[in-house]
Amino acid sequence: MHPEPSPAPVPSLRPSGATSGKPVDGVSDSDVDGAEDRVAPRLTVAAVARRLGVAPATLRTWDRRYGIGPSDHAPGQHRRYSAADVARLELMQHALVRGASPAEAARYATSARLPRPDAAPPGRPQVVSVGPAASGAAPPVARDPRQAVGTDRPGDAEAGDPPLLGGDAAGPDTSEPASRVRVGGRVLRLPGSGRRARGVGRAALAMDAAAVRRLLIEGIATDGLSATWEEVIAPVLTAVADRWESTGVGVEIEHLVSEAVIGVYSAHVLASPVAEPIRPVVLAGMPQEMHNLPLTVLSAVLTERGVPCRPLGPNLPLDALAAAIRRSAPAAVVLWSQLPDSADVEVIGSLPRTRPQFRLFAAGPGWEDTTLPRRVTRLTSLGEATSVLSDAILT
Repeated sequence: MHPEPSPAPVPSLRPSGATSGKPVDGVSDSDVDGAEDRVAPRLTVAAVARRLGVAPATLRTWDRRYGIGPSDHAPGQHRRYSAADVARLELMQHALVRGASPAEAARYATSARLPRPDAAPPGRPQVVSVGPAASGAAPPVARDPRQAVGTDRPGDAEAGDPPLLGGDAAGPDTSEPASRVRVGGRVLRLPGSGRRARGVGRAALAMDAAAVRRLLIEGIATDGLSATWEEVIAPVLTAVADRWESTGVGVEIEHLVSEAVIGVYSAHVLASPVAEPIRPVVLAGMPQEMHNLPLTVLSAVLTERGVPCRPLGPNLPLDALAAAIRRSAPAAVVLWSQLPDSADVEVIGSLPRTRPQFRLFAAGPGWEDTTLPRRVTRLTSLGEATSVLSDAILT
């Protein structure tokens, strides 16, 4: 397919009794610290940073700004994190990946109760009931600190998922603009994007493919295939491309996001069978064109509408494209060009004529400065492509 004072530490929102060390429903931070520290040494800043995949400076910033750092730290001594300290940092990181601002994630992490020392092992979260919550309190938390929250409300995140906290805009308690995603000192600029796009950006920067896929699946379930592409995926990929242009790094991030998109959207195609007697749409990347991710998205959107597709991938040789057209008798052919070098009009002129005839479409920014033959229709957006192709095939 562009000096202010540091915020005060975030106050603890733990249930009554938690700050005094008294058990809440039989468990407190001191219980967790005592039990875990008998078997696990406290970790250095560098060790925790490696475990979370962030820069040590990020941990120091979280401690200074939000009060989420090593417990019992004395001035002049090295910071050492207990198991309970690390568990809270993991909760904060999960909330950040889900789109929360740093201040919101810190509130969530400091208000969540930690697991009992004898809690279920990771991967089998047990939801802790907190009871009536005061305004601003966090939702119930799974006992495994690396899992996220469970919920009793239908339609909310599944048990084990971190919360999507806060709104789309930066609030008065947000220390960073909502248009910037920061992880370990790395930045994606996402002006005007919503919290799910910011969450995907954070997950991508952290190389957390599972979180990227989960957020995409949730976005599709909530907003649909087209909206998730236009409001989440496209802004993130644009930000990654901008970052690469300015820094020369980040190709691995683009690949991770692209692979997640291909997996999620391809799975949607498999789950949406269409009536095969309908003549299909052939979707192909031009010869020498290595980018065709938008065709994967278009295939899923069209399939959802009952339009059969034959996606042929990127860099399809001319003879292979001609053979596919002859054998599949398509109603339409869409040729994708991302870069001008692949927008070759001669390829169009070399395509076979069939009976019945097929309609021919050119899609992608590579065609923008190319004069197309009269029989070729240019498609400029996912919405336009979906509408035009659906009308051409189904009516």
